[in-house]
Amino acid sequence: MENIHVRTDGEPGCALPSEAHSFSGDIGGGTTIETPFSVSLSVPASPMETKIGVHHPAMPLRQARQHSLPSPELPAADPERGSANISEEDTDEDHDVPTAGRYFAALEGAELDTLRSTEVAVLPKDELWPFLLRFPISAFGMCLGVSSQAMLWKTLESEPSMAFLRVRPAANHVLWWVSVALTAVVSIVYLLKVVFYFEAVRREFHHPVRVNFFFAPWVACLFLVKGVPLPEWEIHHVFWYLLMAPILCLDLKIYGQWMSSGERRLSKVANPSNHLAVVGNFVGALLGARMGLRELPIFFFAVGLAHYAVLFVTLYQRLPTNMQLPKELHPVFFLFVAAPSVASMAWARISGEFNNSAKLLYFISLFLYVSLVVRVNLFRGLRFSLAWWAYTFPMTSAALATVLYASEVNNMVTQMLAVGLSGIAVVTVIGVLATTVYHAFVCGDLFPNDVSIAITQKRPKFSNILAHLRSPTPASSSSSSSS
Repeated sequence: MENIHVRTDGEPGCALPSEAHSFSGDIGGGTTIETPFSVSLSVPASPMETKIGVHHPAMPLRQARQHSLPSPELPAADPERGSANISEEDTDEDHDVPTAGRYFAALEGAELDTLRSTEVAVLPKDELWPFLLRFPISAFGMCLGVSSQAMLWKTLESEPSMAFLRVRPAANHVLWWVSVALTAVVSIVYLLKVVFYFEAVRREFHHPVRVNFFFAPWVACLFLVKGVPLPEWEIHHVFWYLLMAPILCLDLKIYGQWMSSGERRLSKVANPSNHLAVVGNFVGALLGARMGLRELPIFFFAVGLAHYAVLFVTLYQRLPTNMQLPKELHPVFFLFVAAPSVASMAWARISGEFNNSAKLLYFISLFLYVSLVVRVNLFRGLRFSLAWWAYTFPMTSAALATVLYASEVNNMVTQMLAVGLSGIAVVTVIGVLATTVYHAFVCGDLFPNDVSIAITQKRPKFSNILAHLRSPTPASSSSSSSS
């Protein structure tokens, strides 16, 4: 048996003070620990561990190839309190995902998708991660763009102001089935991510920006129901209730955080992608009114309108500390157009006519649309990414609202405006879809490593940061070895 003495009152090798009383306990084949606090702990140790002096560090992080995102270590225990010293800055309410403040501290960029140079990722940055880990929730933006096109062609076919186009039902049928197939594929892939990488999904849900995209699957399904090749009033109301229930739950959580949470208050997390958290209420109100419902569509419209007004003002008066959107994310500015466009259509269906209130919302969306289009710098030097899908859904929404407006104010100017905006929306969707397919299957760079979910729960220690900064990159190591 070998005894290992651990002293906690000074440097290694220091003698215990005279006033200290040490007690020792011995369990056969165990290890005795002496302390100056009159406490003794004895734990059994295997002969092999005693012989070679095995050290048991904290459990290492599970690697991605083991079908689980690494879970960061919990904070160290506080010796004075005898329990883990867990603070709000280090943990969330679930105590195992980073807080909003931790995301702001570890990530940079307007979308919080770039790891700071002083951070150490828990997954290797020089390797390509598994596909499911690289598949983000923002991929549902593709479903929004394509499914809204099915709704546009159904409206072009049914509205009297567009009768001169003689749109055939076949266009709506083809686009609707393509939308269903795309939504099914994206949903299945993301469900696989939920099964195999649930921790990654939870981190996306706690991400201050990514959480807004959790509205996208339900909004896309609402578009599919709205664009189905049948009159909306023939669809059973149960579909509307099933799709609006998760939107209501997300509203209660997200809007509550905007109002009361410290690091997740709206002035802190304001971003154009927050419009997705509002658009779902207007789309639900639009579909519910078309299906013959009355009170609940007005309820969702009121909730969406109240929070859209606050969001609109907050985004216009962003804090000086908020990051400016880089060029790659300029397409998300078009989300400003989506909410008032859909809101104008929703109120027109609720009231039964495109009245002055609907026109007011429509003119706001039209002005925002034009003010963005004339800014040519927003379209220069853009590198393709999934953010380009932010062009499609707002442009289609503006075209839809213009078609309904042309039915109320029917003249050549409004008809040509509706045709022009519809043509721009169709060309945009086709172009973005073709570019997406090219980058996904030819270039293979559509889904890069998603470092926003690979941060530790706590800020790395200063010594670890220095070691990370001092370690040479693979490129520099290869160059030095070759020289």
